[in-house]
Amino acid sequence: MKTLFLDTVGLIALWDVADQWHSAEGALRAPAVRLVTTPHVMFECGNASARRPYRSDVWLLWNTLSRRGNLIEPTGDEIEQAWTAYHQGPNGGPGIVDQISFIVMRRLGITDAFTNDRHFAAAGFNTLF
Repeated sequence: MKTLFLDTVGLIALWDVADQWHSAEGALRAPAVRLVTTPHVMFECGNASARRPYRSDVWLLWNTLSRRGNLIEPTGDEIEQAWTAYHQGPNGGPGIVDQISFIVMRRLGITDAFTNDRHFAAAGFNTLF
């Protein structure tokens, strides 16, 4: 079964009908795909959606992923590695949540991300829209 990493950019596009990338949801309809993300991505989604009508959708996804074991916790060492990469990166480079995502994706051998965030492509991952 193929595993797909869910990024904040992709999730917000999925929930927000006014988002220019809203139609990208078709990328999630591939057969036999395991959807995963980190709690950190879900925190970003929760903050970005706090005043939006799809706020409850964020909770629903968190709850579903959590119950299925698809909310991947980074290790303490991975978080430290992410902070080091963030500190050493240029202005305009990936944020800390992206750095954590990259490290978790590499650990799990995930190559595809549901996002169009250029930082994922620059880090060597396939972006699905």
